[in-house]
Amino acid sequence: MTSRRPPRRSGPRAGTADLPGDRLQKVLAQAGLASRREAEQWIIAGRVTINGVRAELGQRVQGRDEIRIDGRVLRRARNPEKLSVEASTFLCNRSPGQSLSEELVPKLPRRAGKRFLAVSPMPNVDGGLELLTTDGALATRLQRRVRRWHTEFLIRVRGELTPESLDAISGGQLDDGRKLSVLAVEGSDEFTEGANRWYRLEVEGASGKEVRQLFERQGALVSRILRTRLGALALTRDLNRGHFRKLTDEESQALQSSEAGQVSIEDGGDEADEAG
Repeated sequence: MTSRRPPRRSGPRAGTADLPGDRLQKVLAQAGLASRREAEQWIIAGRVTINGVRAELGQRVQGRDEIRIDGRVLRRARNPEKLSVEASTFLCNRSPGQSLSEELVPKLPRRAGKRFLAVSPMPNVDGGLELLTTDGALATRLQRRVRRWHTEFLIRVRGELTPESLDAISGGQLDDGRKLSVLAVEGSDEFTEGANRWYRLEVEGASGKEVRQLFERQGALVSRILRTRLGALALTRDLNRGHFRKLTDEESQALQSSEAGQVSIEDGGDEADEAG
């Protein structure tokens, strides 16, 4: 009597999770063409092929694979990890009211990529430090962690705030009941503009919109907000308004180190905003 072979198990073969190469949506995001979510939609819609065959979601690709989007070949960098931080990420000093997409992004090197994403961008009426990258995967990772970064702002108000108002601002209370973690708030003598007074605010992970609300809750007439620090990145006097520069090696390393931080559940769904 012959023994029967055990039935084959359905599902993926052992070791498929360890296949070499990067996932297709990651490669498309690193190329600066789309966010990972958008890239996934392209793949599902059948717009992407690998070596002439329609791609599948989650498929891995290697260096020699030919990727086409709508029939056009995707040119990839030899070292995308290095490109993503050193060659396609820029620190910008945006003037208040300056449009990211129409005035600042067109000045950036086109060889870095076609689509720039801003990490926690300031409102259009304000300005200061902006972080722009063509690496969609990097932008998404940083956006999820920005809420934990030490951030600094300069705020210009009409007149002088009372000690009671400064104490209330230190409490970090917002309109919706949330509280910002305010580390310091004090008058700044860096600028003098007649009846206007500047204040320096150190806070954990606040947006420009939240900073304005924090001050206006105390009756302050805010006319301008400038971000001067975002995590390990800070504006320096040699970077004039409306200008940009690549990250230094130290800044690139610090940015990559910041990616190792823990992420809370409520931070996990954030995505960077498209700048151009």
